[in-house]
Amino acid sequence: MFRRFLSVALLPLAACTQPPPALSVDKGYIRLNAVPSRPAVAYFTIHGGTSDVTLLSVSTAVSVKSELHESMSSGNMAKMTPIGDFPVRAGSTNVFAPGGKHLMLFDMNPGIKPGRAVKLTFTFSNNQRIDLGVPTIAAGAPAPKE
Repeated sequence: MFRRFLSVALLPLAACTQPPPALSVDKGYIRLNAVPSRPAVAYFTIHGGTSDVTLLSVSTAVSVKSELHESMSSGNMAKMTPIGDFPVRAGSTNVFAPGGKHLMLFDMNPGIKPGRAVKLTFTFSNNQRIDLGVPTIAAGAPAPKE
């Protein structure tokens, strides 16, 4: 009888436990360049899962080349530098946003216009690939609402 009572009493607690966080990517979009021959830029957020991994690459079928970059300011000077592989710590939130880390997309397909959805493929060191559909927006347009 006591076991049955205990099982029933503990059932609500079991419902409260959450599964461990999964590695995921969200809140993405691509800002097209006002000059089509210049690179576009993609922004997104990566959420770390249960273990540390490394983001190895982000690719898309609509650009010839993509590189992770970081913008840095020093005094009146701003510069962009490639960052290569990016470590994603377990349970972390990594925001790629204007003025910081971002993805440069070189030689974009000129047929890509604002409003079109584009697939980005994120490849991690644990052999996981995550596809994320993102909207494209015009240069100067406000970022999409979350």
